[in-house]
Amino acid sequence: MPLLTTLLILIVTARLLGQVFSRFNQPAIIGEMLAGVILGPSILNLIAPTPALSGISEFAVFLIVLSAGLEMNFKEVIDSMRGKGVVIALLGFLLPLTGGILVGIGFGLDVSRTIFLGLCVSITALPVTVSILQSFKLLDSNIARYSVATAIFNDIAALLVLGVILNLPEQKSYQAVGGAIFHASWKLILLIVLIVSVSLLIKKVIEKGISIDQWSEKLVELIGNEALFGLLLLLVLIFGSVSAALGFHFVIGAFFGALLIDRKFFLPARYKELELTLSSITGGFLAPVFFAYLGLEFKMQVIDSFWFVAVVLAVSIVTKILAGWLGGRLIGLSKSDSLGIGFILNGRGVMELVIASIAYDRGFIGQDLFSVLVLMGVVTTMITPLMFRKWVMPQLENRTR
Repeated sequence: MPLLTTLLILIVTARLLGQVFSRFNQPAIIGEMLAGVILGPSILNLIAPTPALSGISEFAVFLIVLSAGLEMNFKEVIDSMRGKGVVIALLGFLLPLTGGILVGIGFGLDVSRTIFLGLCVSITALPVTVSILQSFKLLDSNIARYSVATAIFNDIAALLVLGVILNLPEQKSYQAVGGAIFHASWKLILLIVLIVSVSLLIKKVIEKGISIDQWSEKLVELIGNEALFGLLLLLVLIFGSVSAALGFHFVIGAFFGALLIDRKFFLPARYKELELTLSSITGGFLAPVFFAYLGLEFKMQVIDSFWFVAVVLAVSIVTKILAGWLGGRLIGLSKSDSLGIGFILNGRGVMELVIASIAYDRGFIGQDLFSVLVLMGVVTTMITPLMFRKWVMPQLENRTR
């Protein structure tokens, strides 16, 4: 099937099912993911994942993260990763990681498959997190700040461990393992230094009384509004590219790049135009492709152990919700906010699939475990907004009345 035809079928089906779920007061992304499952190898087998669709899906992730970063405040997200926020971040990573490793040991998996199972269970996908929070219009809430901070911490921690594993030499001596850990750690330090340096530079510019919004307005007058949008994309792409070059996923760098661009840098009218452009491209076209592609990745046919699947799903869901709820309560958040964080952290989506696909391509895991991990990513991502809508939103709505 030609790529254009495939895209049209995927987008139309995803948008239709998304609208159906929206009519029943559920997030559209559930219907969009379901569209991929129905059209993919699991049911109708009309569309299969291809490198071209994967590339379009990655571009969609980039724009989703860009849009979310522009809506959030850099200082608030960083503050959430410090002090009390570290409690949620650590629990959100270590508790699921331990649960996944114990499942692997219990089912007799070898060391590499056990480690990758633990890593995939520990993931909270940043793009999925921000998309769900956007759908509920909660990006400026405590739930969003702590969930996003935890997702960033979890993804960086998992990718750091992945970097160490991929850099391990065949002779796994203590010296070689220590060298691999050091190699991955200095890359992370470089990324942090870049982000902090740009943040401090922006702060110094503002402190000296330089009005960035006026400069952006002069830039629009000189080169046009579309060119300003292009420069914005270029800046965020640079951060994403640096992140990818250092061995981390480009989403991490792209998110921080967008986060550094404060809406105060634009005149209100210009920011509104930018927001409308992004929402049209992302929400109307690329985001449905991204979530439908997650559904396409799922293959039911290769899964042969019901109990293994059931235990992996149960442990992955329970450990994430428990970690978010326990962490929230330990730092003094309300029951509804703590439960909301737990549910949001359960969405794994693209980041978990990235690690699973790397492990599969490098021969660390087989097709059977890969499909179980894809199923876990799809199921946890699909049920996250459903659980959040049913058990958290009513409490939040009652609180604001």
